[in-house]
Amino acid sequence: MRHVLLLALLAAPLAAQDAAPAGSLPGTAPGEEDVRLADGALLRGRVLKETEDNLYVDVGFTVLQVPRGSVVGRSPAGPTDRPAGGEVRRGLWSQAELPEVSVKEAVARFAESVVQIKVPGALGSGFIVSEDGYVVTNNHVVQGETEVSIVLYPKAGDQIEKQTFEKVRLVAVNPFVDLALLKIDEEELKGRKLVKVYFGDDAAVRVGETVFAIGSPMGLERSVSEGVISTTTRAMEGRVYLQTTAAINPGNSGGPLFNTKGEVVGVNSLKIMFSDGLGFAIPVGYVKHFLDNREAFAFDRENPNSGYRYLAPPRRTAK
Repeated sequence: MRHVLLLALLAAPLAAQDAAPAGSLPGTAPGEEDVRLADGALLRGRVLKETEDNLYVDVGFTVLQVPRGSVVGRSPAGPTDRPAGGEVRRGLWSQAELPEVSVKEAVARFAESVVQIKVPGALGSGFIVSEDGYVVTNNHVVQGETEVSIVLYPKAGDQIEKQTFEKVRLVAVNPFVDLALLKIDEEELKGRKLVKVYFGDDAAVRVGETVFAIGSPMGLERSVSEGVISTTTRAMEGRVYLQTTAAINPGNSGGPLFNTKGEVVGVNSLKIMFSDGLGFAIPVGYVKHFLDNREAFAFDRENPNSGYRYLAPPRRTAK
């Protein structure tokens, strides 16, 4: 069984004081941010100061002291092209304005988008990024394999079915960030539209935020674990990971880490063995970049470890 990675995210909610409804803000000035609030409102202004408990936001006519406990997201200010409640397609992946819900409700809505990845002698997890059968997983789950199958768990009324797709194509791989893109054959799908995930924003992830993972740890399909984001900047092997307390184990590799909106904020990738609460996930920003530039990482059957590696320069000999 390969490595496993899990991510936990935190979006600290921000209290609204005389905030305008989302989508109704005026033009922007350099340095301003959009601060999303737990009640669905939006503040636009310059963050003058941050403390452990509060943000101090200059909204033009006054400075607001905003408790971090009511902030659900921050991003550079700009015109929104995502209407409230609507969906925006970003090439192969999508975003949407989703409400905060319980983990139970989010699982009920998005569990069907999580799949099991099978290769000879190993199992992993993955998630559907588009209705026509594109699936993201870890590169280490499929690296060097030529036979890959994907197991879906669609709902049939009150029951869960198990459906296996044997015709799966490896589309793109990036071993340096440990990501792979798979495609279920259109003949097997027969025009069926699959349940996909929506991506969250890196800038909105906060330490302490509740997150949950769905996957197949040790082959136990459709397992759910809950935790929090321990840190958003854990550096390992030249990459930045999300560290989470959500339980992950071999078989979770390639599965999604969700926030409480049901947005994917990371890809579970590894854990520290013989430890509890030390899981790591690839931040969703890496995933977006990989999908947007998938042609650069197109899988080559003649070179399954696509990508160039450069040797380290020789060290000077001490005199």
